[in-house]
Amino acid sequence: MTNRFDKSKLPSRHVSVGVESAPHRSYYYAMGLTEEEIARPFVGIASAGNDSAPCNTTLDMQADWCRTGVNEAGGMPRRFNTITVTDGIAMGHQGMKSSLVSREVIADSVELSVRGHCYDALVTFAGCDKSLPGMMMAMLRLNVPSIFVYGGSILPGRWHDRDLTVIDVFEVVGRYSAGKCPLSEVTEIEKAACPGHGACGGQYTANTMACVGEAIGLSLPNSNMAPAPYKSREEIAVAAGRQVMELIARNIRPRDICTREAFENAARIVAATGGSTNGALHLPAMAHEAGIEFDLFDVAEIFKTTPYIADLKPGGRYVARDMYDAGGIYMLMKTLAAEGFLHLDCLTVTGKTLGENIDEVTWNPDQKVIYDAKTPITPTGGVVGLRGSLAPEGAIVKVAGMKRLQFTGAAKVFEREEDAFAAVEANAIHEGTVVVIRYEGPKGGPGMREMLATTAALYGQGLGEKVALITDGRFSGGTRGFCIGHVGPEAADGGPIALVEDGDIIRIDAEAGTIDLDVAEDVLAERRARLEPRVNDYQSGALWRYSRNVGPAYKGAVTHPGASAERHVYADI
Repeated sequence: MTNRFDKSKLPSRHVSVGVESAPHRSYYYAMGLTEEEIARPFVGIASAGNDSAPCNTTLDMQADWCRTGVNEAGGMPRRFNTITVTDGIAMGHQGMKSSLVSREVIADSVELSVRGHCYDALVTFAGCDKSLPGMMMAMLRLNVPSIFVYGGSILPGRWHDRDLTVIDVFEVVGRYSAGKCPLSEVTEIEKAACPGHGACGGQYTANTMACVGEAIGLSLPNSNMAPAPYKSREEIAVAAGRQVMELIARNIRPRDICTREAFENAARIVAATGGSTNGALHLPAMAHEAGIEFDLFDVAEIFKTTPYIADLKPGGRYVARDMYDAGGIYMLMKTLAAEGFLHLDCLTVTGKTLGENIDEVTWNPDQKVIYDAKTPITPTGGVVGLRGSLAPEGAIVKVAGMKRLQFTGAAKVFEREEDAFAAVEANAIHEGTVVVIRYEGPKGGPGMREMLATTAALYGQGLGEKVALITDGRFSGGTRGFCIGHVGPEAADGGPIALVEDGDIIRIDAEAGTIDLDVAEDVLAERRARLEPRVNDYQSGALWRYSRNVGPAYKGAVTHPGASAERHVYADI
């Protein structure tokens, strides 16, 4: 089978071919490889597997299954691991500052491992939020033939005859603090919500980016929504190993697949599924790795014209397992394609176009999760971009499942999330308030924390759509209610959010896409003159380095110039 591959044109020739590679080959012999195996293409299999959370606990096993497919198709699998920071455990304390930073560390570590060992291709396995875009960013940066595999979602928990996800645990904390339930209910729900392996079950960030993997063409069709415990995960991993060898043979690379049109398809799927607002952060970051200009405003334009058609939590009724049973992302794309919402000529890792893949799917009118695009849940997407005097560089809000799309109220300002959460726990936030949490942006946090602990507590107290929450930080994909994140410029850059004072009137219109601070310009100018730069507590280490390099949220909060500044592409060494 190796005669399909011309090793003289592959990166691994530098460590496996010729007399000068004898020292390198001696290491491979030490690991039990044969001369024939060393002559094969080397396929890096990157796993984010670890024991930090159930999102990641099956990934190493799935990566090992992938070895079988690579071997069968004539390749030499080389597994390695990278980190994750699991949001559900990092949430609500200083550890959350590490979450978004981990996306860059994951991408960088995969890049360095592939570069250092001269791998010819890449199959990546990820489970928790930032590891998905981190892996796909590395694939686009390196541009070797690659396939992305999601480890799969957790099955729903059950309590009192209803499905649970981890968001129910966050929200019961709010109910308890409001005196609306006994401690025994908190205990019962926390023990029932997460019954085993897999990532959070609703349409939160992990499942949103898993959908992106298929929609953008980097994942095998109908592979990512299969829950982690399902037997089909083994078949998917083996198939990915086989197919990446076909991509090497045909020299199909991630940047051939991820065109601007493919990014537009991916943004459609985020909106159509009522996906995480983090999609508007990660899609620009991925595009940056491919040298494509695609920022928050480009994403928001797509959102404006996309019907919301997947009835998924947190705004809807169903979880990822239900989506998979209904036919998965390709079932959803079937109806979007029928109504002209997708670019169907985009290439995918199957070697076929998206349209050709979709043609193999038959629409199932009997399933209840995915609506026909002709009769959507709402005519516009479940995620909306905002812009105005409070956010000249934009902001984003998830409106899926919301009844109220306009909000005007007086600001209550907090300089960090912990203070806002303490106010919520003390029942000090009242109906009609616009809670402002600032200095939590990419640079100012540093790390752009998610605010799920605070938003879930508000929802648990019954204030979900009775207050608004605005931040230059982020929100979990599990957040629901009137919660607006990614406000830019961030406070640390002197954006208008840094000038807000208690009692200022803020006007939000998610239908018109506006967010404005109702304060006179001369008053703002006076406040700006008094504004003093803030110094955060992280003046060394990874968070310091991140804060010095990170760019604005509307461009993806990236830390390097991207493909537009490249002098060479790794795949061509």
